[in-house]
Amino acid sequence: MTGMTSLKKRAARISVWSNFCLMLLKLLVGISLGSVSIISEAIHSGADLLAAFIAFFSVKKAGEPADEEHEFGHGKVENLAGTIEAILIFTAGFWIIYESIQKFQGQSAIGMLEWGVLVMGFSAVTNLFVSRYLFRVAKETDSVALEGDALHLKTDVYTSAGVMVGLTLIYFTNIYWLDPLIAILVAVFILKAAWELMKNAFLPLLDVKLPINEEKAIEDIIKNHADNFIDFHKMRTRKAGSERHIDLHLVVPFRDRVDKAHDLCHRIAEDIEKHFPQSHVLIHIEPCGSDNCEHCNKCEEKKVK
Repeated sequence: MTGMTSLKKRAARISVWSNFCLMLLKLLVGISLGSVSIISEAIHSGADLLAAFIAFFSVKKAGEPADEEHEFGHGKVENLAGTIEAILIFTAGFWIIYESIQKFQGQSAIGMLEWGVLVMGFSAVTNLFVSRYLFRVAKETDSVALEGDALHLKTDVYTSAGVMVGLTLIYFTNIYWLDPLIAILVAVFILKAAWELMKNAFLPLLDVKLPINEEKAIEDIIKNHADNFIDFHKMRTRKAGSERHIDLHLVVPFRDRVDKAHDLCHRIAEDIEKHFPQSHVLIHIEPCGSDNCEHCNKCEEKKVK
């Protein structure tokens, strides 16, 4: 657990510094050139920077062990952080659209376009490498906060490349209304990324169950021990950050000893946790009833033995 937390914190720290440098660079160049598309990209990087800060502090908090007030741990801090990130990005996207519309009404020439193209190309390449790194770490640690941060940067790759192409077209055509138009397209990409992040981060706050394929994998793991129990039911799942919570009722033969049933539950939980690290499994043991006897002869087998 500690190793995963350290890996997440290191990735978040790299994201903070890269976003800060790119935001500052874009802002200086955008203001110098008077380009709303570059300034919109600076705002985009500013939103990414804020998201990276939130991701950094959320993974740090989520990695803390359970305490008296948070007996189930702090995993949902990452989901809360992702939701806040999405709201901030929505705000930035709508603000860029508003400023771009204002720019249409008062178009002006843009100077030193070569610098704008150079900065946008550098930003796209930098964020390509950083976003790939964040996605890899997010997958390894199952971090929704880092996944959201990586998604922002991936969007920034496309938008920076789009602005770079647009500035190149302006350089050759002198059609300056392309600048606010490109900024609006950037905003659309930002809003789309924010919507995807909102869905991934917010739904777990409502204790939505795990995806069907994950629940199926858990059921298959339980069934691998079917020779030692009669049935299982009332399985419930949910996710909090990178942590999965699973609880279920396990029906065991009436004549089984408590220590044997406990050992079975331990083996099942251990197998689930091997397949899904950072899982918390709770199994309630139930003795079989008379309605099970019609299709189960485990107790009769014990009598013979």
